Amino acid sequence: MTTNVRRALVSGGSGDIGGAICAQLAQDGYAVIVHANRGVERAENVAQAIREQGGAASVSVFDVTDATATRAALEALLQEGPIDALVHNAGIHDDAPLAGMSDVQWHRVIDVSLHGFFHLTQPLLLPMSRRRFGRVVAISSVAGVLGNRGQVNYAAAKSALHGAVKSLAREMASRGITANAVAPGVIAGQMTQDSFNAEQIKAMVPAGRAGTPQDVAALVGFLCSPAAGYVNGQVIGVNGGMG
Repeated sequence: MTTNVRRALVSGGSGDIGGAICAQLAQDGYAVIVHANRGVERAENVAQAIREQGGAASVSVFDVTDATATRAALEALLQEGPIDALVHNAGIHDDAPLAGMSDVQWHRVIDVSLHGFFHLTQPLLLPMSRRRFGRVVAISSVAGVLGNRGQVNYAAAKSALHGAVKSLAREMASRGITANAVAPGVIAGQMTQDSFNAEQIKAMVPAGRAGTPQDVAALVGFLCSPAAGYVNGQVIGVNGGMG
C-alpha cells in the first residue's frame, strides 16, 4: 500500500448508512477499509461494489467493544499503511423505556457507540498526529440532540459522542486533526422502514420525507476532505429541519 493514497476506516460499514459512506469516500479517492462484526457478507459486498467501480476497498472484521481485539486489528491495518480518516458508524438500538430497561440493554448500546469510539480512535491519534493530518467523524443521531422516548441508552451514547468530538478537537486541532459528529434524523433504510410509516415521517420531519444514506455520506465525505480542515468540534445535523 503506497502512503500517497489516503486510507479510511469505516466502522459498521456494512449497513445502509455505512455502505453509502464507504462508497462516497472511495469516490473521493480514499482506499476504504469496510469494518464489520456480524455483517461480514454485507461488508464484502460493499467492498466488491467499490472495487467494481474502480475504487480500492478491503474488509476488516472485529468487535469494537473488545479493546484487545480492536487494538490488534488496528495494529495489523497500520502495518499496511497509515489510516488517515476514521468514521465511527457502528452502533445498535436496544430500545425500552428506562423504567423497564435491563442492565444488558443499557450496556450493549453504550459499549458499541461510546466505548467503541474510544477503542477505535485512541490508537489512531498518534499515527495521525505524526502525519499532521487526520479526520475523525462520529455518526451520532438526532436522538442525541433532542432525546427520544424509549431510547435513553441510545441518546445517552450518541450525545456522549458530541462531548467527545468537541474535546478531541481542542486536543488535536494543532496537529491537523479534526473531530466532528454527524447527527442523522430519519434516514431511509431497513431500520426506518420497520419503525415509521410515511404519515409518521411527514408529521415528524419538516421536510416531509426521510433523508437518504447518500445525504449523510455526502457530509461525511466533505468532513473527511482537506477542504474541511477548519471545520472542527462540530455536531452537524442531517435531519430535514427536525432541530
